[in-house]
Amino acid sequence: MSNFFKVLIPIYNGVTQLDFTGPYQFFSRTPQFETILASVDGENVYADGMHFTGLRDLMYEKECDILCVPGGSGCTDAIENDRYMESIVKLAHTASYITSVCSGSLILGAAGLLSGKRAACHWAWRDQLSLFGAIPDEGRVVKDGDVITGGGVTAGIDFALVLIGELCGEDAAMQVQLGLEYAPHPPYEAGRPETAPAWIAAKLKEASATRVSERLHILENAARKISKTMHS
Repeated sequence: MSNFFKVLIPIYNGVTQLDFTGPYQFFSRTPQFETILASVDGENVYADGMHFTGLRDLMYEKECDILCVPGGSGCTDAIENDRYMESIVKLAHTASYITSVCSGSLILGAAGLLSGKRAACHWAWRDQLSLFGAIPDEGRVVKDGDVITGGGVTAGIDFALVLIGELCGEDAAMQVQLGLEYAPHPPYEAGRPETAPAWIAAKLKEASATRVSERLHILENAARKISKTMHS
């Protein structure tokens, strides 16, 4: 691998914008990185009330050094988009690092890229990784060979620093961290189910379980499709 790295972030409608804008901000401050946002046909993407335009056409992107797949409520729709998933598989085969943030790891799993790999995911969706032969890991950032995955949403920033450190050295990562004054000190200990007050955790778990249940059939269908492909 050279000293210059092409990061490709394939986004889609319903992506959680902080899943990719967080890492993008840190990558943009790293001179060795070129970071590209792409979508199917270069179409505009709607995310959390924001519109992202001027995107590259994912179908014309042939290779990258780092594939970084973000998550969000639209990840299951992305999994059902054959053109999007074909591009994920194609690009993963060219990449030196296959990475994700939040439920983006479910997309990697549905693409057949996580079998036997430890992987992180948002806590509400983490257990579903096992559908794809992955090993769910509670870590905020999990590295297993050439696969690096971040946990839920804000973990994308920690993931970005880990990746920068991996490729450019710790000094480079710390310079970016200091330049962006990344020194998190949240006012509440409620960032994980095990540290949040019990009634808060219960409320969020109930709402999340409903969303997962509504989408579970999509993940199960994707898992069956991958299984058939691997055994054919």
